Amino acid sequence: MTTKDTTKKESVSRIHAVKKAHARYVEAVGRRKTSTARVRIAESSKESATINDKDVPVYFPTAELQSIVAKAIEKSKVVGKFAVSARVTGGGIHSQAEAVRHGLSRAIVKFDEETRKRLKKLGFLKRDPRMKERRKFGLKKARKAPQWSKR
Repeated sequence: MTTKDTTKKESVSRIHAVKKAHARYVEAVGRRKTSTARVRIAESSKESATINDKDVPVYFPTAELQSIVAKAIEKSKVVGKFAVSARVTGGGIHSQAEAVRHGLSRAIVKFDEETRKRLKKLGFLKRDPRMKERRKFGLKKARKAPQWSKR
C-alpha cells in the first residue's frame, strides 16, 4: 500500500469522525389522532426549532399551538439547550401540535432520564388514544341518525 492510499484513508476517517461529532442527535416519534411527528433534538448553544423546515411561529400561527409545543421544553427545564427539528404529517393543526409535544417529550427523556418523572406526571409521555369514531351504515355520522318521521 502506498502513502497516497493511507493518506486518503486517514482523511476519509477524519471526515467521518467530524460528521459523527456534529451529528449527535436523539430522535423520537410522537402521535395524536392521525398525526405523526418525527422529532430530532440535538445539543446546541443556541435554541432553534423548525417544523417541516419552517419556524414554529410560522407553522403554528396561534399562541395556543405554540405554547402546546413549547410546554415540553419548559416543564422539563431544558430551555435553550437543544436545537429541535420535526417532520409532521397527517391530521389537523391542533393534533399535529400535540404530536410534536409527544415526540419532543420522548426525545428529551431519551436524552436525560431524570426528566421522565416530571413529564410523565404531566401526561406528555402518554399517547392520547382518542380517535374519531367510525361512521356506521344507516346513520349520517358515527351516532347521528337520520330524522325520524312518523308517517
